[in-house]
Amino acid sequence: MLMIKRGSKKRGQVWLETIIYTLIAFVLIGLVLGYGLPKIKCMQDRAILDQSTEMLKQIDLTILDMSVAGNQRTPEITIKKGDLKLDCVNNKIIFESETASDCSYTEPGRNISSGNVIQLTQKKTGVNLVTLTLDYSSRYNLKFKGDKIPKVLTKASNPYNLIILNEGVDANGKIILNMSLN
Repeated sequence: MLMIKRGSKKRGQVWLETIIYTLIAFVLIGLVLGYGLPKIKCMQDRAILDQSTEMLKQIDLTILDMSVAGNQRTPEITIKKGDLKLDCVNNKIIFESETASDCSYTEPGRNISSGNVIQLTQKKTGVNLVTLTLDYSSRYNLKFKGDKIPKVLTKASNPYNLIILNEGVDANGKIILNMSLN
């Protein structure tokens, strides 16, 4: 009988050690995920915003290259997160996206220029709102399908083909850019 008790104590100890090691492993995995996932999400948001800034710079280069009336270009626009607003009323192209509250793309509350793209991070409840803006109000007259209406392009699995047509100069001396989607 003495041997049976010793054997059961050893088996009980093995089970207890297994449970303790498993709990320690779960706690370590939880700590890594609790710290690592927000950092990964922040890096993903930053990568998307970098790509969006480059997309706006490419649109800007396309527009600046269209100096002759009748010129037409079709840049391909990929939106993975956020909204691209063609604000024809104010002659601006604006990209907006939300990021996690602990992830700031630029210094909150300050306009930062990256080429012709103006970057602004605003702190909101629980998130940051990042706005990337191309302001053409001094040089261009933007239209969408011939009208001064706003158009919002949202996240999509397929890229947008934005058609930009230079229609010459208006009465105020601004170049008319008429945009549409293909």
